[in-house]
Amino acid sequence: MVTHEHSTILLTGATGYVGGQLLPALLDAGHTVRCLARRPERANLDARAQVVAGDVLTGAGLDAALDGVDATYYLVHSMGRGNKGDFAAQDRQGAETFGAAAARAGVSRTIYLGGLDDASVDNGESEHLRSRHEVGRILSEQTDGVVYAQAAMIIGAESASFVILRHLVKRLPVMLTPRWVDTRSQPISILDVVGALTTLGSMSAPPSEVQLGGAEVLTYRAMMGRFAAVMGRRAPAVLRVPVLTPRLSSYWVSLFTPVEAGLVRPLIDGLSTEMVVRIPPPAGINDTPLGFDEAVRRALAPSENYPPRP
Repeated sequence: MVTHEHSTILLTGATGYVGGQLLPALLDAGHTVRCLARRPERANLDARAQVVAGDVLTGAGLDAALDGVDATYYLVHSMGRGNKGDFAAQDRQGAETFGAAAARAGVSRTIYLGGLDDASVDNGESEHLRSRHEVGRILSEQTDGVVYAQAAMIIGAESASFVILRHLVKRLPVMLTPRWVDTRSQPISILDVVGALTTLGSMSAPPSEVQLGGAEVLTYRAMMGRFAAVMGRRAPAVLRVPVLTPRLSSYWVSLFTPVEAGLVRPLIDGLSTEMVVRIPPPAGINDTPLGFDEAVRRALAPSENYPPRP
């Protein structure tokens, strides 16, 4: 695999979970990394990184932050996090503003992380997945060199989907679930996501789209049983109730997990959509992803997930 080094990278979303895991990997790979933050004084990040002020919605500070940058990572989304507005509209605005600024700066590559599903079919009620694909399309229209990485459910200590799964398995002996309990997914470890994103930043000719998944395809029912076994607990009894709507399902998930309510509903809406890799990534990107059980064990370990596995 032919690679090249970027001297300077602008990382957006560094204070989020995936961005926070990606930052030390980029620094250890020898990159100079600038982290974009609306309030740099509040960003508690790796001391090796530069922290610069900027806002992808208003565009404030973007031109200065992008000056001299070779590549960017766009890991911004407005869903949840106390946001009471229209997250899809805000994500649309952010992509348009950032993409235009990256084009003005002549940035040669932008790596964007979205959700994995079949973009060629209707996503039903999942505004979350529709919005993720829209952001990828907007970025590609605004600036050159966009790499759209699409990941299935991320297994990591602070991944919202993982936190929901962990608390449901831990707290509920019996679960009433709608049809999504038998939807297939290909959950992927945060370690493998970070590894793939780091590789995409240094490949000389990366693909424009990459689908990322773990080593196994599982239903959510199977995940809950396997998760319980890793935790040394009895698997919860899962009773499928076809009439339980995503709205009602999100209510009981909110009751039994600490995940912010603004995140729960769109995530639950997306569970009815299969997240399975249909086009494997090129060699050198996510070649040997972790299996589900090992990914869960790593995520439950007291230490942080990074550094990557050997």
